[in-house]
Amino acid sequence: MSQSFVIWITGRNNRVELRNSLGQRYIILDMNTATYILPTTYKFRDTDMIFSSSGNVPDEYILRVKDLPDDSKPREKLLAGGAKQMSVAELLAVMLGVGTKKEEVMAMAQRVTSEYGEKALSVTDDPKKLAEATDIPITKACQIVAGFEFGRRFYSSKNGQPVFIRNAAQAYEHLKGMANGKKEQLRGLYLNSRYQVVHDEVISIGTLTSNIVHPREVFQPAIEHGAIAVIIAHNHPSDNTTPTDDDLAITSQLVTAGKILGIDLLDHLIITNDDFLSILNGDK
Repeated sequence: MSQSFVIWITGRNNRVELRNSLGQRYIILDMNTATYILPTTYKFRDTDMIFSSSGNVPDEYILRVKDLPDDSKPREKLLAGGAKQMSVAELLAVMLGVGTKKEEVMAMAQRVTSEYGEKALSVTDDPKKLAEATDIPITKACQIVAGFEFGRRFYSSKNGQPVFIRNAAQAYEHLKGMANGKKEQLRGLYLNSRYQVVHDEVISIGTLTSNIVHPREVFQPAIEHGAIAVIIAHNHPSDNTTPTDDDLAITSQLVTAGKILGIDLLDHLIITNDDFLSILNGDK
């Protein structure tokens, strides 16, 4: 099928083009050859994306609370059906009330629960550490710590019973929720002479190295809470339980420090989504 063309001389560089009746454009390369010019695709600027406080686009699109249907807004959901049907992030959004100029409250709640971990949030008692680790205002961190402390005052043990940990499998069962964290997290369980957990603390967040993890940070909570033994654990977001050289160096350093202080390091666990490894005992 033959086509009719119109010859165009472009104003910028006097380039010769052919255009057919559909507006398709061709550049004349020589007397016998012309090449088709692909049209430029339109690009829309997304003005509804919610950015994190660091300015990065989040992994998951999160609607503003005001954009949600009424039955999905955290407060309305709480009023309509009670707290049990709500996710931890939704409950946290209700607790925080509002976000900041940089981050909407639902985005903040979902990011904090994802990065810090639900279980770790429930046991944290240091607003400054929480604010630094999650990059939220100190006032928001205080709200979170106060809210969870209020709950701990009434429910200080698991299902109303004290928590006892006597082996690596029990420690993993208690700590396996931290495997979902996107960042490495070092956690400490502090035990009394009856193997009862008397304290549970997030010691640090971020890549673990022997230069960052200091024995003081690990054993100070043991002294404060009268613990005689410590179990530490950290997650590998890569899902590989193989210990790194730094993992082994940290373990050795803490074992030595514990002997000096008279506080035993019972174990160091590496936790992944569906597995764990005991560095000191070899269990998995």
